[in-house]
Amino acid sequence: MTSENLENHTRALLLPGVSIVLPILNEERHLEVAITAILQQEYQGEFEVILAIGPSKDRTLDIARDLAKKDSRVVIVESPTGRTPNGLNLAIAASRYPIICRIDGHAEISTDYVTKAVHLLREKSAVNVGGIMAAQGITLFEKSVATAMRSPLGVGAARFHTGGQAGPADTVYLGTFEKSALLAVGGYDERFTRAQDWELNFRLRKAGGLIWFDPALIVTYRPRPTFKALAKQYFEYGRWRRAVMRNHSGTTNLRYLAPPTAVLGNIVSLVLGTFLNSFLYFPIAIYLLLLIFGSFLIGKTLLEKIVLPSVLATMHMSWGWGFLTSPRGLLPEEE
Repeated sequence: MTSENLENHTRALLLPGVSIVLPILNEERHLEVAITAILQQEYQGEFEVILAIGPSKDRTLDIARDLAKKDSRVVIVESPTGRTPNGLNLAIAASRYPIICRIDGHAEISTDYVTKAVHLLREKSAVNVGGIMAAQGITLFEKSVATAMRSPLGVGAARFHTGGQAGPADTVYLGTFEKSALLAVGGYDERFTRAQDWELNFRLRKAGGLIWFDPALIVTYRPRPTFKALAKQYFEYGRWRRAVMRNHSGTTNLRYLAPPTAVLGNIVSLVLGTFLNSFLYFPIAIYLLLLIFGSFLIGKTLLEKIVLPSVLATMHMSWGWGFLTSPRGLLPEEE
């Protein structure tokens, strides 16, 4: 064994093993690229890739099986419900290693992602570390959504969307966890179809754990491909974010109240402007002008600048309406 090989072998023995877990459902379009990026990690320690496959309606399972045949590090577990938190808990239960790294089937990580995450986890004595949700689109619509998602105009000032200085955070995108800390708080709460990441990080912080954000950790995220899919996504974000607020007192943030306020303000403006005085259209006109002006500033191309106002309005209005109409019965004990 050469000195270089001996050094690499010694380093691998010192590094903790990592279980990379992915909840997968209908990911035919992106799955192979996502898993290939994971398998190309330069991490010197051992790692496995656990795919919790839900009842997909496309070729997702076939693609996953082909990947598992080609590389023994890829493990498939059945996720009967197909729900994200359930799949994650099943993957974690099947994991062998003390570090859990969550990735999604429509995300791509750089070759040094796991190495950086494990280093930060130990250096900061954190229970979870994460970084930038770097939205990148392929089609014009997806590129426009990506631009909106990486702008405060679209999603507010969350660092994992827009960037910022490294430091403690309320939540991070996806995350790399100390498995012991994750299990100590009971894993993902399977009641939450959405917002399960934020809810889990809240419990980790409540238990005394440190959540650490670092912009050096970058995950490429593929946005939804249509207005319908985008509206559904943000509607669900809004309704489940309110469920978190109902379930955990003290988690209200003014940033989360902006979309529902905009929805109510626009509805009132439309109604009063129609039935009382056209001057009362002024508030919604100002909102639309701000979207157009903001799109002109953040859009990267002329076509993006044209599409962005509709994308931003869809994100704002869907999130806000989901928040306002969130039923108490979303969580069993609220019924």
